[in-house]
Amino acid sequence: MAIDLVAKYLPYVDEVFTQESKKELLTNHDFTFDGAHTVKVYKISTAEMNDYGRYDAGMQRYGTPQSLDATTEVMTLKKDRSFAFVIDALDQDETAQSLNGASALARQLREVAIPEIDTYTYGVMTEGAGHKPAAVKLTASNVYEEIVNASAALDDALVPESGRVLVVTPATFLLMKKCKDITMDTDIGNDMRIKGVIANLDGAATLKIAAARLPENFGFMLAHPCATVAPVKLESYNTHVDPPGISGTLVEGRICYDAFVLENKAKAIYYQATTA
Repeated sequence: MAIDLVAKYLPYVDEVFTQESKKELLTNHDFTFDGAHTVKVYKISTAEMNDYGRYDAGMQRYGTPQSLDATTEVMTLKKDRSFAFVIDALDQDETAQSLNGASALARQLREVAIPEIDTYTYGVMTEGAGHKPAAVKLTASNVYEEIVNASAALDDALVPESGRVLVVTPATFLLMKKCKDITMDTDIGNDMRIKGVIANLDGAATLKIAAARLPENFGFMLAHPCATVAPVKLESYNTHVDPPGISGTLVEGRICYDAFVLENKAKAIYYQATTA
């Protein structure tokens, strides 16, 4: 005797694990790109100090006047990205509404768009870092010394002490927890925990970011958000129900973004690569 067993499909989607964006703590939006595709900022030079010529009979007691340079730094948006997908009306109906435009759009942003923007931004920061020492093999014995070296380098560059952020991979964070010299302050306010801060080390907020979103052989990065401008000029998402030629939903999205490390503030980023 043959028996056909019942197969039941539940209105549940097995979603892929994702990580919320944490780049807002590492970057700034100090410049607006509204109405422009390119923004230029000035870099102004300074004059040298001289010994005052107290008994100089001439007119140069203050020294020879110098002309100040006023050069420009150009930031042009390069990333103009888009996506489009269709959900057929029957597919939506016959998957217990698991396929629908709103949830599919949210999934697209969560699993594709946000990771792409984060990965690009972190790549720009590590590439433009003003401090990039040779790669070292990070261990539980040397990780604290390397982080202290990074902090000292930023101190010498006169980078503001408040607001610094330490970015680590899960592997580096594990080494930090094993290091006997590191005592991390984990008494973090709820508002900072929501943004992804897990601890505070030597005054720097510690962010743990998945290695998949960081450059290969990423060890850690100590940065101040003043160094990196990360504008998102346009975010446009449209859901069209039964547009011409389609029975169902057409979802389209466009994101224009970029990231720039300011030349005079590059020293506010210290990137330490680790050997494989």
